[in-house]
Amino acid sequence: MRKMRCYPHAYLLCTAFTFFSLLYVYSQLASTLEDRDERSGGGRISGSSSHDAGHTLRKRPGVLGLRDREWGQNSEKLSSATKEPKNDRSHLAVVACGARLEETLTMLKSAVLFSRKPVHIHIFAEDDLHYGFRNAMEMWPVAIRTRFTFNIYPIMFPEENASEWKKLFKPCASQRLFLPLILKQVDSLLYVDTDILFLRPVEDIWGLLSQFNVSQLAAMAPEHEEPRIGWYNRFARHPYYGKTGVNSGVMLMNMTRIREKFFKNDMTAVTLQWGEILKPLLQKYKLNITWGDQDLLNIIFHHNPESLYVFPCQWNYRPDHCIYGSNCQQAEEEGVFILHGNRGVYHNDKQPAFRAVYEAIKQYSFGEDMESSLLQPLEAALQATTHSYCGRSSHLFTKRLRESIRLV
Repeated sequence: MRKMRCYPHAYLLCTAFTFFSLLYVYSQLASTLEDRDERSGGGRISGSSSHDAGHTLRKRPGVLGLRDREWGQNSEKLSSATKEPKNDRSHLAVVACGARLEETLTMLKSAVLFSRKPVHIHIFAEDDLHYGFRNAMEMWPVAIRTRFTFNIYPIMFPEENASEWKKLFKPCASQRLFLPLILKQVDSLLYVDTDILFLRPVEDIWGLLSQFNVSQLAAMAPEHEEPRIGWYNRFARHPYYGKTGVNSGVMLMNMTRIREKFFKNDMTAVTLQWGEILKPLLQKYKLNITWGDQDLLNIIFHHNPESLYVFPCQWNYRPDHCIYGSNCQQAEEEGVFILHGNRGVYHNDKQPAFRAVYEAIKQYSFGEDMESSLLQPLEAALQATTHSYCGRSSHLFTKRLRESIRLV
């Protein structure tokens, strides 16, 4: 009888053991599936990394970073939507606000005309420009559309001081400062102003990334070649890079390095990451800067000169290089690679040589012979500009363009 009474107890014990074993196995399986989802991204970018400067910031006394939750969430969504493709395509970014649609489309046209490798284009624009960009670019011929892909994004600043950033210098120009924090999965990026024209393939300047040393994380051209006509060395009321400063209209960035770098600064003895340094820098210097975000970049690289690669002036050729006589030696030798029509010279008569290049590219129709429909009309138009200093140097504008057309 004692033996038979033991059986129910043993049965109950085995049942309980089996139940808890199954419960343990189920919990482990659920945990494994959850971990796998997190590793695969689950459609979101984690905000807990110490390098996600735009989302989670190190807390330091007296340092105000980008804490706006909504801005961080939006940047996460965009980052997830622009995952770095695993190929050799270059990434080109532009910011457009106001009446810049046609000018930006002409810039993009020049980018895809001469490039032989794929380009992914990131367009940050005010909402009312989105349809115009999408409609125009989707109307380009299929043969051209196979050369590029693109995304269009809204203008996005930290909410707490968005209006201050948006109005800095030109509308929305300071958006470029936040690109490393928004496009978190893009490793490297070429940012250009809307008034840029490519006269050689995008992949050529993209190739300069391979020339960076281990410390360098961005590349720009000098603001001036001739100190006697330099702006920063004569008028700036803030620190600037080198002898004459740098111009940010064409800026090549290794954004992974930018996100990881701790920058020296003159606001605290503590080094700061990119997302931490921007707001306090603006607060300290906003009454002393003239050229907005370009001045802030000059201040940053003044204190971190080892981080900047300086490329020659023919990669960012502006009226200052010819308005007082030719002073870009590299362009004299090799021609102009990228034309930068700042000061609105594409839309007025102050520098007719610059305007002639812009009009030639704008009026060129995809599919036509580039030699007869682009190069020859441009050379004829430039002949009528030789009364100006830049017109006398206009042969530099077509020197490299002719080679780019031949290669295409």
